[in-house]
Amino acid sequence: MAENVKGILLLYHHLLTPNAATIMDHVDAFRRYSRFPVWSLNTELGFPARLPAFHFETILLHYSLFGTVPYRLNEQFIKYLEQSDSSYKVAFFQDEYHHCKQRFEFLDHHRVDCVYTLVEPQQYKDTYQKYTQVSKLVNYIPGYVSETMIELAGRFSRPDAKRRIDVGYRGRQLPFYMGRGSQEKTDIAIRFKEKAGNLGLRLDIETGEQKRLYGKNWYRFLANCRAVLGVEAGVSVYDIEDTVRPEYDRLASLNPEISFEEVFEQILYPYEDNIYYRTISPRHFEAAAFRNCQVLYEGRYSGILKPMIHYIPLKKDWSNFDEVIRLLKDASVRRELTENAYQQLIATDRYTFRQHVHDFDQELLRAGLGSEMGGKPSQQVTTALQEDHLRRVAAAYFETARNYPFPGRQVVRRILMPFLSIFRKLKQKNGSI
Repeated sequence: MAENVKGILLLYHHLLTPNAATIMDHVDAFRRYSRFPVWSLNTELGFPARLPAFHFETILLHYSLFGTVPYRLNEQFIKYLEQSDSSYKVAFFQDEYHHCKQRFEFLDHHRVDCVYTLVEPQQYKDTYQKYTQVSKLVNYIPGYVSETMIELAGRFSRPDAKRRIDVGYRGRQLPFYMGRGSQEKTDIAIRFKEKAGNLGLRLDIETGEQKRLYGKNWYRFLANCRAVLGVEAGVSVYDIEDTVRPEYDRLASLNPEISFEEVFEQILYPYEDNIYYRTISPRHFEAAAFRNCQVLYEGRYSGILKPMIHYIPLKKDWSNFDEVIRLLKDASVRRELTENAYQQLIATDRYTFRQHVHDFDQELLRAGLGSEMGGKPSQQVTTALQEDHLRRVAAAYFETARNYPFPGRQVVRRILMPFLSIFRKLKQKNGSI
């Protein structure tokens, strides 16, 4: 019989290759700041052999599990969730605009009690309340201020006059089926480069996947920019019936060179902004921390960012572009906006991970959890879950190496094949992904 554990089991997924820091910032925040004991497991490393011996009072399903289809939960994790029917289950979601039916079915099948969503409260009735039995919905934002970000900003940032890049940006092309809003991420970059290319500004603006920056390289880039471009996170087509993407795939297969405007006219326009799914981005907090003057397309930004208080607004028809450039070149304007953003977004506790986790704990307390909570996490549970950790890590790294492209990969693979075969058998036996 499983031993009851007062605390939180946090399941998340994180690749062993370089990835955005925001995932682990969020995961680590629960371990660092929660008043509850938290045990976090990366499903990339497979299923711990001793996990079935414990029944956790709360199970937190992190948004990183749901970034792909199928979800990053193997059969053993799914079985464990099904057997944990009396646990209070909380699911965090981002990128909720597609694969909606699968998400709704998952929530009801596993009797998830609470969902943290980027959907705004006025849209609950048309989404989760309409399609699921989830009893509690909580709106949150996709990124918060970490102590690490503040520390790195203090270490890397330099005075405005010593920054070598006037305007910087990194974005990526998103599929057309996500709507006009999704295209803003590349549109602002392409058009700004075209219109500002001969204005004497030093630009470092890229949208190619190979130009993306991670970790400290990204922070060093921000530290060297006077200003950055930006748009709201999210998309403008919320495919709640899972019909838009299949229709787009059909059109694209018939005409691989089809333009966005053609896709919009043929299938997207009835769905544009059907459910508002735009929000402030973690990048806006990073820019505030690094004192980058933000030039942003006009938008709501979760009600947090205000035009000409925190950023220079750029109209989406570009009719005020000349005024934007005039303001951008004014060092006093940049100084005022960056100072406002720093003081109101970074220097306050309002948007920190600490406050986010505190609010999360309060929701658990309101749900009647943790009333008999002890002090420190049980060492017995920690030890049990770590018993086969090294084996699972080794197996995951071997699998990553097997699939990761690098010079001489085929030679190395031939040498390692006998070992890889053994590890694959172990992973199948133990349910690793």
